[in-house]
Amino acid sequence: MTCLSFGRRSKTCCKCGGERNMSASPSTSQAQPQPTEKAPATASAPSTLASAGQAHTCCSFVRDDLRPPTYSAHASSATALSGRLQEMASTIEHEVRQLDATLRDLSMAMHDKPEILWQEHATHDLFVRFFEGRSSEGWKVKPHAYGLETAWEARFEHRPDSKDARTIGFQSELDALPGIGHACGHNLIAISGVAAALSVAAALRKHDVAGTVVLLGTPAEEGGGGKLRLLEAGAYKSYDAALMVHPAPTSGTGAMLAVQPVMVRYTGATAHAGAAPWEGVNALDAAVLAYNNISALRQQMPPEYRVHGIIEGDNWAANVIPGASRLHYNVRAPTISGLKAFVAKVDKCFQAAALATGCSIEVEWEPAYADVWNTPLLSSTYAAVLEQRYGKVVPNDDFTASTDFGNVCYALPALHAEYAIHLDDPKTQGNHTVGFTDAAGSKEAHERTLEAAVGIAVTGARVLLEEDFAKQIKDQWRKWRDGADGP
Repeated sequence: MTCLSFGRRSKTCCKCGGERNMSASPSTSQAQPQPTEKAPATASAPSTLASAGQAHTCCSFVRDDLRPPTYSAHASSATALSGRLQEMASTIEHEVRQLDATLRDLSMAMHDKPEILWQEHATHDLFVRFFEGRSSEGWKVKPHAYGLETAWEARFEHRPDSKDARTIGFQSELDALPGIGHACGHNLIAISGVAAALSVAAALRKHDVAGTVVLLGTPAEEGGGGKLRLLEAGAYKSYDAALMVHPAPTSGTGAMLAVQPVMVRYTGATAHAGAAPWEGVNALDAAVLAYNNISALRQQMPPEYRVHGIIEGDNWAANVIPGASRLHYNVRAPTISGLKAFVAKVDKCFQAAALATGCSIEVEWEPAYADVWNTPLLSSTYAAVLEQRYGKVVPNDDFTASTDFGNVCYALPALHAEYAIHLDDPKTQGNHTVGFTDAAGSKEAHERTLEAAVGIAVTGARVLLEEDFAKQIKDQWRKWRDGADGP
């Protein structure tokens, strides 16, 4: 059994009380304290992919075949930063600090005017104007990029024709959540991308390192699959690596779940609920039955899996048999391949409700988000930077949320790291809560964002600076991708 609390794994098995092998444990875990102290610099060599049937050391209750393949936690001599990279890191950190006030202004302008998926027009214009104002530094900005009205791309090149020139890409997510604003901290993600991109560009100029830096403004992460459309349009095809960070209650660089959104519509027939209810076909009953069918399914769901949703309807009245209803659900699993099998079970819950009530049913499966798999050397380099420069320990813990960046991970070497921001009560103020919206506007969260931005900036700079490192991450990613059943 998996201990669940804020999507982090427990080090102690709640079945037998024994110590668990965290490199082979499930993709959920118990919350860890926010990292503030520097840990001992112990390191182990990177391991090969975990075998499909390996169980954790204390017992074998959890089915390990349901878990994604993982590498061991951060650690290797490969995370040691060279002297030249350290020099670039100092330039990067200095540049980020110089941008502090500007970044804060961008963040709060976005925070104070939240826009939901595909409606991020003011946010789009805010960042396009910002990069148009930096054209003298070599930045070229493309509004309405790749056929998406609210996407944008900013690009910087330094000696791009050099034989050793490579390309890295950062992400600025743009959309907010309906009703509660930037409760996932996308205003912080947006400025982390700006900080990383501008600081790496400054380092390339100062240290005369060849390379291209791309910052992609990505709309509709909260359910719209913006990055999926950008992938299809070729936005990532030139990248050697893609990197981003995300605020959360705790820090980590582990896996994230795959998710399949679905909209279900039941159509029945209205009737007077008092005079002739037997003349109606109750679409609300169909929705309630489907809801309860899924609740019954949970008993047989592996603990790493998730199904959750809401019932919706229009113009309902207590004295009318509802003739139409909707269900909006998310179905989650540790891997995209596991998600495919699980979706089939959930679909039967929907279909059974239609059969029982006599309603017709329409099921719209929206684009699936793949699980996040961070390339281990990118993760370990990021963790090393945060530890060496800020004394922060970044564990290789998993996070039981989902993102369209998962599909990017299946396309090229990538890193999606969570970083902790202060929450008065992490139990009730995590992502997608009003409390997190407030925290995302705090000065403390801004400071943590700048540190995380330095982490991905230095990691990205390493890809551009060191040919061997770039080759290692590509080989590492390819080995995983060849054995992964993904999009």
